[in-house]
Amino acid sequence: MKIKKTNEFKQALSRGEQQVGFWLSMGSSYSAEMCASVGFQWLLIDGEHAPNNLQSMLLQLQAIAPYSSHPVVRLADDNPTFIKQILDVGAQTLLIPMVQSAEQAEAIVKSTRYPPFGTRGVGAAAARASLWNGITDYVHNANQDICVLVQVESVTALENLESICAVEGVDGVFIGPADLAASMGHVGNPSHPEVKQAIEESIRKIIASGKSAGTLTSDSAQAKRYMELGVGFVAVGLDVSLMMQAIRKRAEEFEFGKSAVQSDQSVY
Repeated sequence: MKIKKTNEFKQALSRGEQQVGFWLSMGSSYSAEMCASVGFQWLLIDGEHAPNNLQSMLLQLQAIAPYSSHPVVRLADDNPTFIKQILDVGAQTLLIPMVQSAEQAEAIVKSTRYPPFGTRGVGAAAARASLWNGITDYVHNANQDICVLVQVESVTALENLESICAVEGVDGVFIGPADLAASMGHVGNPSHPEVKQAIEESIRKIIASGKSAGTLTSDSAQAKRYMELGVGFVAVGLDVSLMMQAIRKRAEEFEFGKSAVQSDQSVY
């Protein structure tokens, strides 16, 4: 059977079309489908800070599949074994956190490519990615549709930003505000002026390199500012954050909510 599963998200980035996304942190396929139904251009399935494993991420990929939203999977790290597994269950776009150097970025790209261009193990016959050999030429064409996004989120990574951007096979560079703020001495304050300045300077460098720049913010005005600067992909909120905002607001309407909010905040 001749079937092609083109990575339209990757193609949109290459054309310079901005993609607005949303963060999935609930580890729920039901929530993922709810978010997919509203039309975000991409949805981030978070395997780093959310309660996800390979099976739950597969269920979310399946839930999103009937919709136009493109799933992006963030892994916990750059482990090539897990990269191989998540590609086999059908992810085409990966976001890899804590990338510190060009050498690390090169190794990540290689782990997403079949030989002779990389080191990805060949098991397409048993994989959802190939529709269990329904896409008979999958192993010959898969490399071109894999989209690699690397996350820079430390002072060291910013020092190496230009060399990271120069790595062939890196399609986009995502700036992680929270960890970057911590690395800069402003833990818990990604809105600090120094952090915002570093993010904007990095966005300009990434775009100048010819790669797509990305980031995350729950501040709509800030998201629009980043879009004005030319980011290719920006996430504009998190499911858990918006849910908790709504829950807390409703609780406050019935008075007991105020003490509950205070108690909850004291944990952090």
